[in-house]
Amino acid sequence: MADKECLYRHLIVGGGPGGLTAAIYAARSNCCPLIIQGPQPGGQLTTTTTVDNYPGFPEGIDGPELMARMEQQARRFGTNFVTGEVTRVDLAASPLTVWVGDDVYRSRTLIISTGASPKMLNLPNECALTGRGVSVCATCDAFFYRDKEVVVVGGGDTAMEEASLLARFARRVTVVHRRDTLRATTILQQRAMENPRIVFRWNTMVTAILGDQRSGVTGVRLQDVTSGAEEDFACHGLFIGIGHTPNTALFKGQLELDANGYIVTRNGTETSVAGVFAAGDVQDPHYRQAVTAAGTGCMAAIQAERYLEACEEQGVCPT
Repeated sequence: MADKECLYRHLIVGGGPGGLTAAIYAARSNCCPLIIQGPQPGGQLTTTTTVDNYPGFPEGIDGPELMARMEQQARRFGTNFVTGEVTRVDLAASPLTVWVGDDVYRSRTLIISTGASPKMLNLPNECALTGRGVSVCATCDAFFYRDKEVVVVGGGDTAMEEASLLARFARRVTVVHRRDTLRATTILQQRAMENPRIVFRWNTMVTAILGDQRSGVTGVRLQDVTSGAEEDFACHGLFIGIGHTPNTALFKGQLELDANGYIVTRNGTETSVAGVFAAGDVQDPHYRQAVTAAGTGCMAAIQAERYLEACEEQGVCPT
């Protein structure tokens, strides 16, 4: 159980694969870390039906089960858990301070693993069909669409990367873009346009997702933005490739962020503030995979412990 009067050695914000892996490694250092997990413990993987690309599970594993196992492992080694939303942080003074509502937690180090949220279309059926034909990750799900018809929404780098990967599996990939030109870099545009399995629907928006939880996605409703004409387009999957928003609002003005809001890390997972480390999608705009999040979670925990050991040797650790 978390103790609000305790000065923790390691405090971790975020309960996805990055945060839980950091907790496992920190806990095995015999320090009983504290992890604050948000209202959706386990992160985005809890909305994924089957994870087929996480090492060690040759038959695949449901996302919620994978995260539950990670949490059990972290608890086994003595991790303390708090479920709640962090409302404020103070990284300017030692020890570092984190608020969950009126509750205050202090720690010598902080590992941030708050993730990045995919930008969605905000259509009525979207949430219900996520994991049942609606996806935001071709790397995760392309394999399930072998010889099927899929739609990709977007015109930037994310959408072109998704379309090119999906084209290795799907019978046809239809890219739906609301403009008549792409925003993606030239090389990604060229690669997609030269692929015979990828076709484009210009000046078009997806206005509805067809299907239900039992049958999954059966199609999408397309609207021509010029004429307003609509049509139902049959497909087996809808991939939303309009980007991600890193969950870093809490850290603006306290940590160095890049132009898109991701935490800037150096030498592994070090941030611009001593004693603060970042792991997973919150500092990774490129890969956004459970296994890479777990890897950086491991790095963050090891680096945080080495940081404290160096502080202790120098006699400068916060008390």
